[in-house]
Amino acid sequence: MKIKNFCGRIALRSLLGLTAAALMAGCTTPVMVGTVLFGGTAWVMSDRRTVGVIVEDEGIEMRARNRAIDVIGNQGHVVVNSYNRQILLTGEVFNESDRRAVEQAIRKVDNVAGVTNELVITWPSPMNERANDLGLQAKVKATLLNDGGVPSTAFKIVVERGVVYLMARVTAAEADRATELTRNIAGVKRVVRLIEVVPGDPAGKEAAVSAR
Repeated sequence: MKIKNFCGRIALRSLLGLTAAALMAGCTTPVMVGTVLFGGTAWVMSDRRTVGVIVEDEGIEMRARNRAIDVIGNQGHVVVNSYNRQILLTGEVFNESDRRAVEQAIRKVDNVAGVTNELVITWPSPMNERANDLGLQAKVKATLLNDGGVPSTAFKIVVERGVVYLMARVTAAEADRATELTRNIAGVKRVVRLIEVVPGDPAGKEAAVSAR
């Protein structure tokens, strides 16, 4: 019992230290960095990015959204997501010129490592379609969570017009399992993998971006 209590205190101190680091970095949005299992004295990371990168991604998203607004104002519907400094652009714009201009502006945002431009040239999606996307996003999250063999919280899930984008830093086996589960969910039109595949150890530095 004394050993478990000691390990639990160590885990708690680690969590408090990570939280303090995020706050010192200027993060004002709550960040889930892990789960402490006091009974089993285990520390399970729920997001395989470092705390610093998580905070940085939040800042990148904010700056990139502002750039998009500067370019097209309210003439379109641009959604920005950043994972491990990789930007995913989804939504709708009215013409190819705006599509290119938004991407070019966001590529100039500090610390952006790359941009995947999935903007569609059409009218902005109606509110009911966006509500359907939110519902589908919840289904995907629940499916991955219930599977048990997939680190569900390591995936950032974006849904736009029925297309599911999986953003993560996971092993090839985990990526394939998550893709298979997602494809079998009713309402999913297509799955796009924006995944950094790590060889066995999720904390490893060597990686390659997977094919769709």
